[in-house]
Amino acid sequence: MQRQKRWIGLSLIVTTMTSCSMVSDLGGRNVLPESKPPVVNDQPRVAPLQPGENVIVRAVERVGPAVVRIDTEKDISNPLGRMLGMGPSTQRQQGQGSGFITRANGLIFTNEHVVRGADRVAVTLPDGRRFNGKVLGGDPLTDVAVVKVAADNLPVASLGDSDLLRPGEWAIAIGNPFGLNNTVTAGIISAVGRNDANIGQGQRVPYIQTDAAVNPGNSGGPLISATGQVIGMNTAIRKAPGAGLSFAVPINLTKRIAQQIVRTGQASHPFIGVHLLELTPEAAREINANSNRCNLPETNGVVVVEVLEDSPAEAGGMRQCDLILKVNDTAVDNPADVQLAVDRGIVGQSMPITVERNGVEQVLEVQPQEMTRKR
Repeated sequence: MQRQKRWIGLSLIVTTMTSCSMVSDLGGRNVLPESKPPVVNDQPRVAPLQPGENVIVRAVERVGPAVVRIDTEKDISNPLGRMLGMGPSTQRQQGQGSGFITRANGLIFTNEHVVRGADRVAVTLPDGRRFNGKVLGGDPLTDVAVVKVAADNLPVASLGDSDLLRPGEWAIAIGNPFGLNNTVTAGIISAVGRNDANIGQGQRVPYIQTDAAVNPGNSGGPLISATGQVIGMNTAIRKAPGAGLSFAVPINLTKRIAQQIVRTGQASHPFIGVHLLELTPEAAREINANSNRCNLPETNGVVVVEVLEDSPAEAGGMRQCDLILKVNDTAVDNPADVQLAVDRGIVGQSMPITVERNGVEQVLEVQPQEMTRKR
């Protein structure tokens, strides 16, 4: 990580009103997914730890050999050098981060911001072996990228299930902060599902929050459980007086995005085409008093403030002032919840969205499109 914070781009457009927070926008083309995702990780057999063993030591022994350093080089144009003879016409920008091997044939997960725009990528293993890496693709919205090296029989990190995590569990980070290879830090999982505006601005990531020390260079490295399985990918830090906070992309999300990248070279993000507002009783009273279109309940929730023209939401019958209660049968409390639930949908496949309109609940069938990618 080369900044104290790492924020990821928006997919919904959030509108701020009184004490409200986020905004989101969604738009694109239909792409039907293949039925079976590609294999992006090998799952070596792992024997359970025995009583009395140091869980941190054993976890590091299991995952450490698969944690790599990633060095990048990017050629930057130097107009002054070309025009005035002040140095070369291009300059070389170097960067460094971490990653971890998920397949013995050289597939590596890392952060998108680690390899973004890189002209050259080098991967170094803990045993000293060094390979040229090829970036198969990256996704700024989740900060996930996949790198491939030409090698076989490489050590592999076992992947866990981030949906089962609970606050208070061990969280172990391995990476290369400030170029200090294979640095191990440990803490606990402080929270799961962090997706509010204090962490990012519309990114599609329910972050794992930990108090494990993470610094620039740890980006892309694994967050490990006490059982020696990768549960997340370290991606963001926030500094605060007296303490630091670190955030990781859950491994289940990382794996899903990696499968899409391996299959097509890019990630797929559904969009429905709405502007949302985080509703509060105060906001509801203000809207009701100043608009003859809405009659909102004075409650907390998510209200549609605009439906984009020719969008999937419009085609599905969604209207301004609808209160969104569920997406794909998942209850939602704020715009970020809606965004994450939509992102778990499938482009081109009908998605049930439960709304309350004028005090009456109804289920709308919305067929998401592929989100338009910025060029």
